[in-house]
Amino acid sequence: MSASPDSGLSRSPQTTRRQLLAELRGPATPPRPLDARALAALAANPGCRRRALLDGAGVDKSALAAKLGSPAPFGQSQFAIVRGNSFEAKVKADGGRELLRLIGVEDPSTVSVPELAAAGPEGRVARTALALREATAAGAWTLLDHPLLALEVAGSPVYLEPDAVVVRPDGGWTVVEIKSFPMVDGAADASKVGAAARQAAVYVLALERVAAVTEGAKVAQSVLLVCPKDFSNLPTASVVDVRKQRSVTRRQLDRLTRIDEIAAALPEGVSFDVAERSAEELTAAVECVPHQYAPECLAACELAFHCRSRARQADAVETLGRSVRGELGGLTTVGAVLAAARGEEGDPEDPAVAALRRARALREEALSGAGARTCR
Repeated sequence: MSASPDSGLSRSPQTTRRQLLAELRGPATPPRPLDARALAALAANPGCRRRALLDGAGVDKSALAAKLGSPAPFGQSQFAIVRGNSFEAKVKADGGRELLRLIGVEDPSTVSVPELAAAGPEGRVARTALALREATAAGAWTLLDHPLLALEVAGSPVYLEPDAVVVRPDGGWTVVEIKSFPMVDGAADASKVGAAARQAAVYVLALERVAAVTEGAKVAQSVLLVCPKDFSNLPTASVVDVRKQRSVTRRQLDRLTRIDEIAAALPEGVSFDVAERSAEELTAAVECVPHQYAPECLAACELAFHCRSRARQADAVETLGRSVRGELGGLTTVGAVLAAARGEEGDPEDPAVAALRRARALREEALSGAGARTCR
């Protein structure tokens, strides 16, 4: 792929990270802003350089996937959005009485609910920070409804809006995440809870930036997850530890701040400019960036269908799932796995190869036994 003087990826030492990322997505293309869901999805697959680079550059992955011929149906249904908004309104109604009850406050009149409106995102971020400092200094219960926080990602600010943040009299700050999926018998769907925890961990990281310059502030490493109880619309809550998700997200964000190192490994002239590049050029550009596909990507990344198609073409074991991939060690293709099971390839001393051959022998034994019983 050739590079022209006014397009592609410049290798000049004077090129700033912002210029570098702009050239990657197309100088005339505005960056697609990241949000908590996108950052949480990065944490769900921290080894994928492809997603890290595209998100760091602000590339519209939905438009890119469509031009590659592998569009992904993404986004919540209108019904789910309406249901979620309705449940959140119920939780916060009457001065947040239901929410305050869940955190152990019976009298809403003792809780301060500051006004957080301000001009523009920068103004709202500053107003939120001021409200957090004032609440901590006052030493009283405070409920911040839809505060706006900021994180720096790849040299640019990302604005994040949690459902709520509670400030306790002892100076503790707790993120509140309100979801409309049910909590049945005190437990909810593990995959949905995991996604909510990863998203809340992003808010915890953003809060820690403000807490670092606020005397007496402590950000809780667990969040309050509020969901409908059983199959009713009655709110219930569970405390979710997000320390692991916070650490993973922190590492991934550190990788994004070094996104120029990933970009430096690309061939000269690579660009993900959806408006100006052909499908063939974009396909070649995407294939230049290593990816780490897993079936879970289908629920978290717009490029997942493209990556799955490539993984299947390569006969990669990643299509079977991360746990299977981890168990197979050096066997990287489905063909190699089957050959090892048949005894045609592989080191017999390799635990993965030995397990595959043992499994094949047990299968043949079971099938022969079933055939014998059928004949009788």
